[in-house]
Amino acid sequence: MAEAKQLRSFVEVPAGSHFPIQNLPFGVFRRRGASASPPRPAVAIGDFALDLAAVADAGLFDGPVLSGSQCFHQETLNVFLGMGRLAWKEARATLQKILSADEPVLRDNEDLRKKCLVPMSDIEMLLPMKVGAYTDFFCSVHHARNCGFIFRGPQTPVNPNWFHLPVGYNGRASSVVVSGTDIIRPRGQGHPAANSRPYFGPSQKLDFELEMAAVVGPGNQLGKPIDINDAEEHIFGLVLMNDWSARDIQAWETIPLGPFLGKSFGTTISPWIVTLDALKPFTCEAPKQEPEPLPYLAERNHINYDISLEVRFCPYYILVTNFYRYWTVTQQLAHHTVNGCNMSPGDIFATGTLSGPEPESLGCLLELTWNGQKEIQVGNSTRKFLEDGDEVILTGCCKGEGYSIGFGACTGKVLPALP
Repeated sequence: MAEAKQLRSFVEVPAGSHFPIQNLPFGVFRRRGASASPPRPAVAIGDFALDLAAVADAGLFDGPVLSGSQCFHQETLNVFLGMGRLAWKEARATLQKILSADEPVLRDNEDLRKKCLVPMSDIEMLLPMKVGAYTDFFCSVHHARNCGFIFRGPQTPVNPNWFHLPVGYNGRASSVVVSGTDIIRPRGQGHPAANSRPYFGPSQKLDFELEMAAVVGPGNQLGKPIDINDAEEHIFGLVLMNDWSARDIQAWETIPLGPFLGKSFGTTISPWIVTLDALKPFTCEAPKQEPEPLPYLAERNHINYDISLEVRFCPYYILVTNFYRYWTVTQQLAHHTVNGCNMSPGDIFATGTLSGPEPESLGCLLELTWNGQKEIQVGNSTRKFLEDGDEVILTGCCKGEGYSIGFGACTGKVLPALP
């Protein structure tokens, strides 16, 4: 960590910024205005986006893997993601070098600086990759336990299989959207009252879910699983995620199968992908797993990341938690592919709601209001579930010595249901 602290950029990075030179998260942007450019890959540095196509055009990616590559002239990061860890490390090392305070190549070339460094205020952030597949897991034991209490009664134990495998379901990739996209309140069926027909109309129990998601790099061939101890080589980084949920629709449709329309209407992710390399100084020991996992899930390096997470909405209510998870991202990926399921660059798989052990660390309104049985105070009003006009803002950050590694914001506002 001391070595990371010594890194310093010639680009001014405001105090408290999520984007120092130690981070350099990857995203895709488009310039605003009449002369809007096509989408271009970038990394964030302070209040600027560093245009990676402009860096490549200047011949600054001159290493053995990236020299001559067209990966940063694409409209998404998928090609770069698929190139693997050698390309990722080479890109990160090159970018930290050209942005460092004592490197003149960009610092002292005003014309090149103007081409490469674009103020954040002048850009629109886009989905950083084409998401071909999206899977949501259920990896917080606190969330699993609370859901059992809410739906099956007090002191109901977590299902035994939960401690043997990362439980998950296949979500809807087409409705994954970038931060800042409005979410229209979904319509659907809910439980009937007494002997009436099922309710149909706008969801009355719209919820947020504080999650994170891993972004897949190189995939695997159909029929060939990814070994648990190789899984990290297939994960590029993490994003914040809000898996919006219509709890009334979900409750009516979930038995006997899993989530469907209650989850598929919108999933918001942050525009910047923080790489595992940037997160490496913030690794921590993952929870001890009992019973011991089966051999295909037993990993040499059983680690999590120390990431502080926060939710604000309305905007008064603040919820604070951490990256609590029983199953690690590498275990998730190994389990996802053990049956031969093939993954591709740009696929994402999420954690499920990240709830902690304390009342103020619960990651969704389902838990905070105990499925609407109680209200929470929000400024001068109260909430059981989200109302039209509510904006939910997720943030996440790792605290280093003199710097922070963050994800920016993951935001979305609730719009009324269509008539």
